[in-house]
Amino acid sequence: MKTGIRAALAVLFLLLVGFLGWQYSVRGTDQSLTAALKLGTDFTLVDHNGNPITEAAFAGRPTMVFFGFTHCPEVCPTTLYEMAGWFEALGDEGRDLQAFFISVDPERDTPEIMKNYAEAMTDRVTGITGDPDEIAKVIAAWHVYAAKISTDDGDYTMDHTASVFLMDENGAFKGTIAYGENPETAIAKLKRLVG
Repeated sequence: MKTGIRAALAVLFLLLVGFLGWQYSVRGTDQSLTAALKLGTDFTLVDHNGNPITEAAFAGRPTMVFFGFTHCPEVCPTTLYEMAGWFEALGDEGRDLQAFFISVDPERDTPEIMKNYAEAMTDRVTGITGDPDEIAKVIAAWHVYAAKISTDDGDYTMDHTASVFLMDENGAFKGTIAYGENPETAIAKLKRLVG
């Protein structure tokens, strides 16, 4: 009986998430849906050039934020590749759009590794890494899931949220682009963000 109730609640939750995603793709984000969601916190980390970076970097321009790691086998390189394509598709319309790739694996992701990884796809994405405790604080403040998973060979990988967060120039959350989302839908969301 309890399993049936849990399954029904899970289905209802997924239907709600699907409906909200469909509404966003059709009409854009209704501010009443996102206005109450506060993402982010104060932080001091390091960008992929080795320079200090704070949450202030996210202000003043529309922003994409993605959490991932450089040893990622599929999701992260695919997402950065898609981001490069979105910038290209937006052309001059996306000139003010900025993007950040925040490591969920700061133990391995040095600034130099982040720079090489991000710039292999596009020079429009800035990698961010730093102190593991500070990264953990940022991950929690963005409500991102990130967990270290042991592998059979004694190493580890990371399981993490795969969506790209969209923030307006005032730092307000405007929605997400899901991993593998239809390119036309992703571009439409970004055009609304930069418009």
